Amino acid sequence: MGSVQMPAGFQTRAPGPASARYTGGYVFSDRPMYAAVDLGSNSFRLHIGEAVAGQIHIVRTARDPIRLAAGLGPDNMLSQEAMDTAVRCLRDFSAILRQHRLDAVRVVATNTLRVARNADLLVPRLEEAIGYPVEIISGEEEGRLIYMGVARALGRPDERRLVIDIGGGSTEIISGAGDAIGLVESFSIGTHPHSATYFPGGHISADAFETAVNAARARVEDVADQYRAAGWEGVYGSSGTIRAISEVITRNGIGDGAMSLPSLQALRERLVDLGHVDAFDLPGVKRERVIVMAGGLAILIGVMQELGVNTMSAINAGVRLGVLSDLELRANRLDRRDQAIQDCMRRFGIDAGRAARTATIAAKLFDRLGPQDETVKPHLLRASMLHEVGLSVSHTGAHKHAAYIVEHADLPGFTAREQRLMSAIVLGQKGNLRKVREALAVPDLAKAVLALRLAAVFMHARIDAEADALRLRMKGRIEIETPRGWLRQHPTVASWFEKEAAAWGEVGVNLQVVQAV
Repeated sequence: MGSVQMPAGFQTRAPGPASARYTGGYVFSDRPMYAAVDLGSNSFRLHIGEAVAGQIHIVRTARDPIRLAAGLGPDNMLSQEAMDTAVRCLRDFSAILRQHRLDAVRVVATNTLRVARNADLLVPRLEEAIGYPVEIISGEEEGRLIYMGVARALGRPDERRLVIDIGGGSTEIISGAGDAIGLVESFSIGTHPHSATYFPGGHISADAFETAVNAARARVEDVADQYRAAGWEGVYGSSGTIRAISEVITRNGIGDGAMSLPSLQALRERLVDLGHVDAFDLPGVKRERVIVMAGGLAILIGVMQELGVNTMSAINAGVRLGVLSDLELRANRLDRRDQAIQDCMRRFGIDAGRAARTATIAAKLFDRLGPQDETVKPHLLRASMLHEVGLSVSHTGAHKHAAYIVEHADLPGFTAREQRLMSAIVLGQKGNLRKVREALAVPDLAKAVLALRLAAVFMHARIDAEADALRLRMKGRIEIETPRGWLRQHPTVASWFEKEAAAWGEVGVNLQVVQAV
């Protein structure tokens, strides 16, 4: 299909030039400054970084080992105590953020909030505490951000590499070359559930450890051949647990003193001989983290054995550096989400010309409706580019198929919330509006739905340019004002307007078409 051209105005806006930054007695750098907050299953972490000569220089960090995953009950409900602790942590982080003049802040949540059944109760409290949206990212997106952070830290553009990250609730395995990401998989095995399942009460035995290792191997065996085929020149472990294991091995000369399978097996034997995590007193890991290390060690051994990895390097990079790098890319108009849209269009064979025409018309109509929330427009544009993706499934109910694909497709850079928002706009592109009634309750989303519906009509009627002659208003009711005689020139559009009036009327919105005097 060739390269996909995005309509004018598609990319997100870059920040303006930095000014002298004096706020509340603080003096700030004129360099772009970004903040990344990672709501992990073991710890909540914050990084503030400056973009300096193509690098991200970390100027402030904070960490709170709140063990959020430990607050999950058997029913995957977070306890009230765990939720209150999380909120208190983000209030502390908010105080740190307020001390800096920041160009952009992104807060991402990982596995525990992905699986918590009451996450919808906690997220609004977290957002109020920190003052920014909380994005619950998919495991695959978490993996991509991890890889971006590692690639940024290494700065080796030609190296083929494998990255393993073992978190509190999930494990991500990513392969790529330089900045390019190849394979990404996220597995729901993490240090907390693995430790709780196989080492209950901190008790460790040889049989339990063997079972824990084999359980990890079983989870990754289906994809092992794909990773081996991709190959690698370097293998890196990016999580705090892997760094803790590396620290213990190095400081205590365990095995060969490196992050090799023999060293990991030697550390395993040390834990088995002790029999309980409380008996472990080697420097390099805090006593309360030994149980976490034990679960992580079992997973790491299993993953390395199954993938055929003999040695690796622990690296202090991951999600947070990836988020900072992603924010810098967005600021420089290199948004991964735009590339994801283009890749999706190619994958499903979307007519790029029709998509771009629809997006251009929708953008003009949306601007004419006077939206208040500038963040909605990029979602409308991206939804417009994908509005016909459902045709790859069936022409019957294509808008419903499209909405499902947009919500559930793996789109790098997007959060689940963003995909649901775009899906609602796509679903509302035609037919009855009762199915998107919830979205219509948000004024700017209602305007986005109207803009895409009309844009699709004008694109099909091939009157792109003449849409400029219309005046639109939407406040309580919808009014479409056409030039005198315009509807006689476009009788098919007049028929569509009648259908639109009926559809909007079903959801209690009056739509009128009037002629200019």
